[in-house]
Amino acid sequence: MNIQQDPEFMMTLQRVVEFVGTFAFALSGIRLAASKHYDWLGGFVCGVAVAIGGGTIRDVMLGVRPFWMLSPIYLICTLMAQGVVIVFHHYLKRLDNTWFLFDTLGLALFNIAGIQKTIDCGFPFWVAIIMGCITGAAGGVIRDVLLNEEPVIFRKEIYAMACILGGLTYWALDSMGVSLYVTTAVAFLVVCAIRLIAVRYHISLPKLHDEEPGEPRQE
Repeated sequence: MNIQQDPEFMMTLQRVVEFVGTFAFALSGIRLAASKHYDWLGGFVCGVAVAIGGGTIRDVMLGVRPFWMLSPIYLICTLMAQGVVIVFHHYLKRLDNTWFLFDTLGLALFNIAGIQKTIDCGFPFWVAIIMGCITGAAGGVIRDVLLNEEPVIFRKEIYAMACILGGLTYWALDSMGVSLYVTTAVAFLVVCAIRLIAVRYHISLPKLHDEEPGEPRQE
């Protein structure tokens, strides 16, 4: 796969995407912790878990130092998100749909960051799609486990599948020689659109069935 890209632009883009994604994910995690009346430390832990969890798993699997260990900006970003939740908690209940939007933006941004970093490390594109999915979705799984919720990827809502389709879009556009700027923007919009449309119209993947309803279980 011949991927033409400006290294300086890629580095800047990855940092911007990871920073914005960290803030968006941290907000969603801390907001959910606040809804369960966690203390400040508990909220920060949940925010950090969702903000850096997926990227940490990705970097360990890629054999590189986890991104948040290279700069304190990601922990500072999580602290900023916690400050927003603490200061404006009286207004947060009016923004339930906004938190879903933050989670969707974080999912799309981290998915792209995972794809780009994997490509930058020299791995093939099929690995990049998997790593993009892990980067975007794994943090939410860790958050839900900490909050004693059913992991989001196991719910009816399309979540990880949006990352996969966004990664395939990225790959298709890159194969056609589309510029990196356009490829990144379109892949981001695809993930967001799929997630929003799936939730709006209650679209989900088919369920697995163990047995027919009412059928007696065989001993």
